Amino acid sequence: MKLRVLILINAAAVAIALSAVNYYFQHNWYDVGITFVLSFAISFIIFYYLIEKYVYSKIKLIYKLIHNLKLGRDLRDALGDHIVSADPIKDVQQEVKEWASQKKIEIDELRKQEKFRREFLSNISHEFKTPLFAIQGYIEAIQDDNFEDTDMAAQFLEKASKNVDRLSYLIKDLDEISKLESGEIPINYSKFKVNDLIKEVFESLELKANQHSIRLIFKQKYDEPFLVTADREKIRQVLVNLIDNSFKYGKEGGTTSVSVFDLHDQVLIEVTDDGIGIEEHNLPRLFERFFRTDQSRSRQIGGSGLGLAIVKHIIEAHQQTINVRSTAGLGSTFGFTLQKVKQIQFPAIPVLKS
Repeated sequence: MKLRVLILINAAAVAIALSAVNYYFQHNWYDVGITFVLSFAISFIIFYYLIEKYVYSKIKLIYKLIHNLKLGRDLRDALGDHIVSADPIKDVQQEVKEWASQKKIEIDELRKQEKFRREFLSNISHEFKTPLFAIQGYIEAIQDDNFEDTDMAAQFLEKASKNVDRLSYLIKDLDEISKLESGEIPINYSKFKVNDLIKEVFESLELKANQHSIRLIFKQKYDEPFLVTADREKIRQVLVNLIDNSFKYGKEGGTTSVSVFDLHDQVLIEVTDDGIGIEEHNLPRLFERFFRTDQSRSRQIGGSGLGLAIVKHIIEAHQQTINVRSTAGLGSTFGFTLQKVKQIQFPAIPVLKS
């Protein structure tokens, strides 16, 4: 509608201009009227044809292309579609705004992914170089000594072996996290008592806890065990990783406790330590691959730097959530949820009195 009004105004302007010129030379109102009508009609047709052919049709094509691209359809489908719109210029304006906003979000996301890729490549390069250079150094030292000092050679071989183990753990964890992301590792759901699983994990880590002088505590507030549905072995891995992490960053003579809370249709499991804690600005990145809050201490402790990332992927593969809260110098608490098995309520059977 606005387009036709614009054409009418332009045609009228041309007709008035030509009529004024005719009146200037002829001074005949009859000729002026004919000139106005003819020039108005011809101008309207010309303007309408030009705008329709070179502007309107192009705008309609752009609109169809943007609209179909937003829907993820093929360009050939977009070109072949016929769109019905009362005001395609207004629609194009709205579509372009939405399209530009969407593209900005996509570009920002691509930039984040590119930054993550660079950091990941840098981290993985560093993680591989450290043990490789150590192995290379030990082997060269043994070769230079020509095995004359057998005690030194044995010590260096043992250290090289530990670095080989570190590489093996790193490769295994990288393979596992890759398969978790791609969905190649299935989640084998089963029903089990999470209380029993926690006790089993405590028993398997009791020796390691004693080595770190850390006491394990299971805060079981409820007499009834919690029956959950999840992949038992993967949840075992989650608990082992979290508890083992509390050993690495705990304090000598400290405690690591596991608590279970009833959340109606879910179970919340929390692993709490009283170790060095985590500074607040590090919390958002804690589950990233290779992210370490204390680089120097982390190198001494060892590990692949992928434990928390694997934990996060396992919990999210169960369509559950994991979170962390921590205070530097006081300790940390990692909590994750599991789906509780729904109990079927049977109606009470009335007792017939004789």
